[in-house]
Amino acid sequence: MTHSQERLYLIRELMRESGEFENKQVPEDDEGQKRLLRALFNVRDPRPISEEFLRIQDSYLTEETKLKGIVDIGCTESFEGGIHLWQGDITRLSCDAIVNAANSQLLGCFIPCHGCIDNAIHSAAGVQLRLECYDLMKKQGYPEPVGRAKITAAYNLPCRYVIHTVGPYVSGTVTDEDRRLLENCYLSCLELSREKGIKSIAFCCISTGEFHFPNEKAARIAVNTVKNFREKNSDCPEVIFNVFKDRDLEIYRKLLG
Repeated sequence: MTHSQERLYLIRELMRESGEFENKQVPEDDEGQKRLLRALFNVRDPRPISEEFLRIQDSYLTEETKLKGIVDIGCTESFEGGIHLWQGDITRLSCDAIVNAANSQLLGCFIPCHGCIDNAIHSAAGVQLRLECYDLMKKQGYPEPVGRAKITAAYNLPCRYVIHTVGPYVSGTVTDEDRRLLENCYLSCLELSREKGIKSIAFCCISTGEFHFPNEKAARIAVNTVKNFREKNSDCPEVIFNVFKDRDLEIYRKLLG
């Protein structure tokens, strides 16, 4: 199969499986097809799927990752103390682990083509990531508490692992409890990284955006927490602060510089 044929196969299989999209018109252009495929990934419930589908999906997503361009830690902006900064799509980073700002269900974002990082990570990883998260949550038996961390495989992402953490949701003024919980997100991810022997970890801007934690306050907590942890732990992984917006890039450069 060509890359385009793989995409059409995946679309048709997911449309057939869902029933709801079975009669939907498939766009003729590549970008329209890519958007439809992402939407179908997003809304799919965590249930078993054929090995043939996974084989073709993995081939397709691996090629998509290559086309986006893989970025390693050597391409990031470096600061003292094993800290790095990089602006761009976190799903392009080739490090040991990337951090996903998840919701309490830990199943990814079900809103088709939503702009959150949870959606981006699950879309690029493939359906296996939601399946693994579902198994973790089924065993746990209750929603994921804020400030903790869980680790999964990364599947079709260029990193090795995804570490999922649920940040605090801010409504109104930031409280001391909000600050404590956000700090715990970073600490939990770093502790889990040490346990697993992870050498490099990329943090997104946890709790900003959809969870409304003010960007500068969140960045200050992130930087201070990471610096303090690295000073106390010689086996702490190298840390990449991953930002997407220009404003966040300015904030982190100021704090790190």
